[in-house]
Amino acid sequence: MADAFAGTWKLVDSKNFNDYMKSIGVGFATRQVTNMTKPTTIIEINGDTITIQTQSTAKTGLAHTFKNSEISFKLGVELDETTADDRKAKSTVMLDGGKLVHVQKWDGQETKLVRELVDGKLILTLTHGNVVCTCTYEKEA
Repeated sequence: MADAFAGTWKLVDSKNFNDYMKSIGVGFATRQVTNMTKPTTIIEINGDTITIQTQSTAKTGLAHTFKNSEISFKLGVELDETTADDRKAKSTVMLDGGKLVHVQKWDGQETKLVRELVDGKLILTLTHGNVVCTCTYEKEA
């Protein structure tokens, strides 16, 4: 079932991402740059290992800022993750009802990243406390 997520996905819409970043503790300057990016997510499956790469490029004045992250995991196996915003988290990813559910725990906090396929689009729902962000990605040909 996870095979359906494989591919290259380009962000086309994001709702409430700044509030989500603020909620998990991302600083103002980083949020400003991040809000200018349109990340591409690449999901690869090799046997029982899933790799999710996020590649971001932002134009800030005359410079370009690149922030890439990558996580490789086996479903249901906890791992140490350093997030794109440098949080050190204990993470577990499970397949639940056709959704990839990624839970990050750090410093007594928890956030959930749920990826699901809806009408050929990848919908990423980020939840921290009562703050919810929804990002929509379209598959590149």
